[in-house]
Amino acid sequence: MAYTTINKSTDYFNTKLYTGNATTNHAQTGVGFQPDWLWIKERGGSGSHILVDSVRGVSSSSSPFIRTNANGAETTNNLNDFIKSLDSDGFTLGADSYFTDVNKNNSTYTAWNWKAGNSAGSSNTDGSINTTSTSVNTTAGFSISKYTGTGSNATIGHGLGAVPKMIIVKNLDQNDDWYVYHVSRGATKHIILNSTGTGGTNSTLWQDTTPTSSVFSIGTNNVVNTNGEDYIAYCFAEKTGYNKFGSYTGNGSTNGTFVYTGFKPVWVMIKNQTSGSYKSWSIFDTTRQTVNVNAGKTLYANQSYPEGRRGQGDSSTTIPAIDMLSNGFKCRVLNDEVNTTNDYIYMAFGQTLVGSNNVPATAR
Repeated sequence: MAYTTINKSTDYFNTKLYTGNATTNHAQTGVGFQPDWLWIKERGGSGSHILVDSVRGVSSSSSPFIRTNANGAETTNNLNDFIKSLDSDGFTLGADSYFTDVNKNNSTYTAWNWKAGNSAGSSNTDGSINTTSTSVNTTAGFSISKYTGTGSNATIGHGLGAVPKMIIVKNLDQNDDWYVYHVSRGATKHIILNSTGTGGTNSTLWQDTTPTSSVFSIGTNNVVNTNGEDYIAYCFAEKTGYNKFGSYTGNGSTNGTFVYTGFKPVWVMIKNQTSGSYKSWSIFDTTRQTVNVNAGKTLYANQSYPEGRRGQGDSSTTIPAIDMLSNGFKCRVLNDEVNTTNDYIYMAFGQTLVGSNNVPATAR
C-alpha cells in the first residue's frame, strides 16, 4: 500500500489532445495549470516530437525548440508564429506554416504537460557551475535547469531537495545526442533518448558519481560540458504515489511481467536496455488510449512515426501493449520493446487518489 502527499496529480502533469487548424492564436485550454515543459507530437502523421519550456522561453516572436527524435541543436529561427505562449490553463499555438509540426490543419496531436516552478526560474548556485536559470517544483519532484559548460569536471544545482532518479541532458548549441541518467542503471552508465541503443559506460559523463539532493555531477564530455556551450537538464525526483523511475525484467510471455508503481499510471515510457531488434522508447498514456489493453497507439520518443507504427508497417499485434492497473502496469505482448526476457527501464506518472475532502488517499 502506497501513500501520496500530492492531492491532485493533474495539478502537475496532464495530457491534452487537440486538432490543428493552421491559424494563429489557436488556444488550447483545459490543462489545469501553466505548463513549464510542453512536449507535443502529431498522432497520425510523422511530425517531430517538439519540446519547449519556460526556462528557455516561449513567446510570440521566439519559442526555441528541441526534438527528442533527433540530435539537432536547439532551433531558434523562423519561430515568429510557432508556439506563442504558455498560458495559465494551457498554451497558444501560431499558424506553424514553416515547420507544420504543432498546428497542421486537421491533424491530431497529443501534448504532454509538466509543471515546474511556473516561471522562467532563477539562478541556482548550489553547484560549482551556477545555472543560468532553474525552475523547480519540489512538490512534484521536477526541475528544469539551463547551464553553460566549462569543460572541467563540475556539479549542477537542480533545486529538488531530493535525489533525482532520472536526468535528461541536451546540448542546445550542437548536434549532440540526448544523454540520460537513470537510477536503475547507475552513475557509471548512460543511455540515449534519441536512439534505440542500449547505452554504455563513460566516466566523463556523470563522473561515476550518484546525484545528491542538491546537485548532479558532469564530467568533461562535450555532450554535457563543453566550455561556453549551453545545456538544458530535466531532473526528476520520485514522489510516492505520483511518479516512479525503475526497472524490470520481462518474462517473454503474453501474460507479461507486472510492474508495481503504487498508483494507477496515466503515462509510461519504457526502454529496452539489453538487446533485440526493436528497442525504441515506447510511450503510453491513458488519454489517447482510454481502455486496456493500451495498445495500437504507442508513440516512440526517438522516432517521428505516427501512433502504432515503428515505420516498418508493423501490424498492431506486434507493437507494445500494456495494461494500466490500479497499482502498476502489466505487459500484454511478447515484444522486444516491453517484454522479452530482457531488462527494461521506465518512467511513469500516475493518477493520485483524492477523497471528497481533497485529502490524498492510499493506493492499494
